[in-house]
Amino acid sequence: MATIKVDVVSAEEQIFSGEAKFVALPGEAGELGILPGHTPLITRIRPGAVRIETESGEEFVFVAGGILEVQPDAVTVLADTAIRGQDLDEAKAEQARRAAEEALSNTSSNIEYAAAQAELAYAAAQIAAIQQLRRRRGTH
Repeated sequence: MATIKVDVVSAEEQIFSGEAKFVALPGEAGELGILPGHTPLITRIRPGAVRIETESGEEFVFVAGGILEVQPDAVTVLADTAIRGQDLDEAKAEQARRAAEEALSNTSSNIEYAAAQAELAYAAAQIAAIQQLRRRRGTH
C-alpha cells in the first residue's frame, strides 16, 4: 500500500516522523483526511487530535492549533503545541477546564474574557482528544 511521509513538530520538539497510510486532523473548516497523492494544501488547524494510521497501527497527537502543509508525498503539521496521545493527562485537562470556566465567570475585561475562552477551548479540545483515543482503544 502507498504511504506518505508525515512530520508533526511543535516549537519544542519533533513529535512524530514516519510513513503513514492515512492522516486525519481538525482543519479550520472541518475534519480533514489525507491519503498519499493528496492535492497540495496549506491551511490552519484547530485544537484537537491528529490521527496517523501507520503500517503497524495508529498514533495520536494532540495539537493546540497550527498550520498544515500537504504535498503529494509529504504532510507537515507545524503545531503551536503538540502532545503525544499517551502523554495526555485527563485529570490535568479537566482541572484546566474548571479553572477556565471559573475565570470566565470572574473576568472584568474583554481581554481577560477572551483569554479565558481560549483556555477553555484548549482544555475542552484536549478532553475530546483523550475521549477519542479511549474509544479507539476500546477503553473507558
